[in-house]
Amino acid sequence: MTPAQIPSSHLDLLDKGTAVLATNGPDGRPQLSAVWFLRVGDDVKISLSTSRQKVKNLRRDPAITFFILDFEAPTRYLEIRGDAVLADDPDYAFADLVGAKYGADLRTFDGDDLERVVVSIEASRVNAVDLLSGH
Repeated sequence: MTPAQIPSSHLDLLDKGTAVLATNGPDGRPQLSAVWFLRVGDDVKISLSTSRQKVKNLRRDPAITFFILDFEAPTRYLEIRGDAVLADDPDYAFADLVGAKYGADLRTFDGDDLERVVVSIEASRVNAVDLLSGH
């Protein structure tokens, strides 16, 4: 996914704290989760524990939606739809970068299952909305 697809009016949202990630659950219904993320070059990337349902969902069906609401202007948001690409993060190299952004060690969330993946989004659609500006 390239930020060039995201209008400059909404790039600042990629520096915000939390986004919502939607995947398709085993019953076909959406599963939504709050996630931490990083903007890495031209990509939005997310670190997920392999024990979580989100990862199981994405391995079965890569369809993904990433959503950030501007809490300072709640009529403004960014939605990225596409397919997830998963890459192993066995040494927590990416997870440590995410943890540094949020002041946390992601290992503490994983318990005994210390396996993570990096999720990148191949965007097929970007919706950058600002209802007050008419877009």
